[in-house]
Amino acid sequence: MKELTPEEIRAITESRRGFLKQDASDEPEGYKTDQQKMLPQPPLTKAPVSDTRIDLPRDFKPLGLEKDLLNVIFNRCSSRVYTEENLSLLELSFLLWATQGVKGIRGKKYATLRTVPCGGARHPFETYLLVRRVEGLKPGKYHYLPLENQLEYLGEVENIEDVIDKSLCDQHWVKKSSVVFYWSFVPYRTEWRYGIFSHRGSLVDMGHVGENLYLACSALNLGTCGIGAYDQNLCDTLFDLDGEEEYIIYTETVGTIRAEDKDAEKDFYKFVEEAGW
Repeated sequence: MKELTPEEIRAITESRRGFLKQDASDEPEGYKTDQQKMLPQPPLTKAPVSDTRIDLPRDFKPLGLEKDLLNVIFNRCSSRVYTEENLSLLELSFLLWATQGVKGIRGKKYATLRTVPCGGARHPFETYLLVRRVEGLKPGKYHYLPLENQLEYLGEVENIEDVIDKSLCDQHWVKKSSVVFYWSFVPYRTEWRYGIFSHRGSLVDMGHVGENLYLACSALNLGTCGIGAYDQNLCDTLFDLDGEEEYIIYTETVGTIRAEDKDAEKDFYKFVEEAGW
C-alpha cells in the first residue's frame, strides 16, 4: 500500500472543510425540498417496536437539583471515572427529558417543541440506551419514546460491558458507565424541510442535545462524557438500524461519581505532560 505524503494527507483533510459551509450557489437550479413540493412530512418520532414499555416519572422535585446556573455551568466537565452505583429511574427520566423531552406540539402533527433547540423544530434524532445500573430496569437495550414519555425495552445484551467497550472503540473506562446514550440520526426528518442544506445544521443540533446532557448531569452531580469515537457498524447493528435511513451519530456515557476521584481524571492527560505540550 502506498504511503501518503504529508502534503497529500493535508490536502485530503482540507478537502473536508467545505462540508461546514453554507453556500446557496450549491443549490441546483429549480431545486425544491419535499416540503416545498407539498409532499407528506415524515413522522415526528420513530414508532414503537416493542410491547414492553416503562412509564417514566415526570415529577423531578424529589431530585433536589442544583438550581444555581452558575454552579451548574462551572461544574460541567467530562468524567471518565465512575463508582458503578445505580442511577434511579427518576434520574434517568430527567436526563431523557432534558435532552429530548417534548414540551408541546406545533399544529396537529407539524413539529415537536422540545427541551433543546433544533432548526425548524425537526428534531431528527432518536435516543437509544445500553443500561447497566438503573433501579427498576433490567440491564439491556432501550429506546426512548418522547411523545409517550416511556422507555421501550429492546432486549437483553449478553456481556453488556464488553459490548459497550467494543461499541466505543475499546475505551475500557466506558465499561463502568451506569448507562450509555446512543443517538441516531434520521436524515429525512430534516431533509424534508431543508433538503441539501439539512446535514450541517443537524450536527449543530446534535451539539445542543449533548450539552443538555452535560448540564443535566452537572445538576444531578453525575458524571458524563461525550464520545465521537464509536464503531458505526456495531452500533447500528446493535439497535437494528439500517445505516442509511437511520444510523448512530453520537454517544455519551453517564455514571455516578465522587469528588475525590476528580484528580484521577488527570491520568487521562498524562500524555500532555510527557509530550511537553
